[in-house]
Amino acid sequence: MSLEVSPLLAYDPLNTLAAAKELFARAQRPNLFIKIPGTEQGQKAIEDAIFAGIPVNVTLLFSREQYLAAAEAFLRGIERRIDAGLDPDVASVASLFVSRWDSAVAKRVPAQLGNRLGIAIAQRTYCAARALLASPRWQRIYERGGRPQRLLWASTGSKDPSASPLLYVNALAAPDTVNTMPEGTLQALSNQTGVGKLMPIDGGDCETVLNRFAEADVDVDALASRLQTEGAQSFVSSWDDLMTVISARGNALGKRPQRQAER
Repeated sequence: MSLEVSPLLAYDPLNTLAAAKELFARAQRPNLFIKIPGTEQGQKAIEDAIFAGIPVNVTLLFSREQYLAAAEAFLRGIERRIDAGLDPDVASVASLFVSRWDSAVAKRVPAQLGNRLGIAIAQRTYCAARALLASPRWQRIYERGGRPQRLLWASTGSKDPSASPLLYVNALAAPDTVNTMPEGTLQALSNQTGVGKLMPIDGGDCETVLNRFAEADVDVDALASRLQTEGAQSFVSSWDDLMTVISARGNALGKRPQRQAER
């Protein structure tokens, strides 16, 4: 389970860390992850939260480069724990959003490239993650008791009604990853006997596919930045809506007659 810090704190690492500590302490559940956006401003809060022993779900990642920045923050936090003589076994996931890529370019690219960008980005990112896990730096952490920060595939429900509901599930099946599926996708998976081939650790043909998108005038780096910014803004909007609902419900409960409230 993941619990999100207020996105209003996204540009304030110290208050983000304080909120993460408070939420984790109040929940008193070892399986709880605290969501912290993987923006440039969030990197310090991610590192400090890991150092404090708080499991972190790094959210709002859209590219290999954004993932690597989040992984670097995780590794720094774990290495600081080792240097301080603390247990390095702190859980974390890095959530890469997939389907939003394809929605963003659906009307801009040739039909043969439809629904292929998100998977190519995920393959490229998985290749980087596997290389990181094979690095001497990670092996030193592993030998001291650290656990990997797993890639988490987010936004894996197909947005294209003409595509299979399991488009991203089948393509992104890979060891040491997590797939958070919407209910409809999960139901579709329950009717399938398997997921086919596993994702290749070398990224398969992702670079060839990404070159084709570049030829179609898709700037992947610029789009990754835009998607992360829009995602952060969407989080703020959803948070404001939630706070409005909670406030309205609280006011309604406060206005009930005493006898009704006691029930």
